[in-house]
Amino acid sequence: MFKVIQRSVGPTSLSLLTFKVYASAKKDSSHKAAVKVNELSLYSVPEGQSKYVEEPRTQLEESISHLRHYCEPYTSWCQEMYSQTKPKMQSLVQWGLDSYEYLQNAPPGFFPRLGVIGFSGVVGLLLARGSKIKKLVYPPVFMGLAASLYYPQQAIVFVQVSGEKLYDWGLRGYIVIEDLWKENIQKSENVKNSPGNK
Repeated sequence: MFKVIQRSVGPTSLSLLTFKVYASAKKDSSHKAAVKVNELSLYSVPEGQSKYVEEPRTQLEESISHLRHYCEPYTSWCQEMYSQTKPKMQSLVQWGLDSYEYLQNAPPGFFPRLGVIGFSGVVGLLLARGSKIKKLVYPPVFMGLAASLYYPQQAIVFVQVSGEKLYDWGLRGYIVIEDLWKENIQKSENVKNSPGNK
């Protein structure tokens, strides 16, 4: 152990020592040949002026540039559509996950109720033979009636909200029809009162 310490202490102690080194010129050289620090090539500035020359574009680079400029409006439109639809898709995915979780832990009696509501929709579709309007109206009405038997409070709220919306739509339609009626009456009066009809 002592020999190992002795061998490692020697080189380590030599690395801590400092030495001064003196350089001397050759005896036969003159003092005029001495070079100053700022005259060394390491510190000097090159004499020539540098100029940036851009290499000409190749045919491949030109065609890629034209393709990128041509596709730029479409890519920006796609990015805009993606940014608009991303929150909607995330909410739709979240709704699907929530629905799946709800169906995994459904309350007792949920699936028989769902079966009765779906069966009433099928009955409405069977009774709506012959007319496309009946096929659009009967199944939702029958399903709504079946659902209102099982969920009366939600049905009352739905009827109130949908009734208010229907009233608003009817009022807007009435206003639009009234405006159109007035415009037609004014046009017909203008045609009757024109100087050529007298």
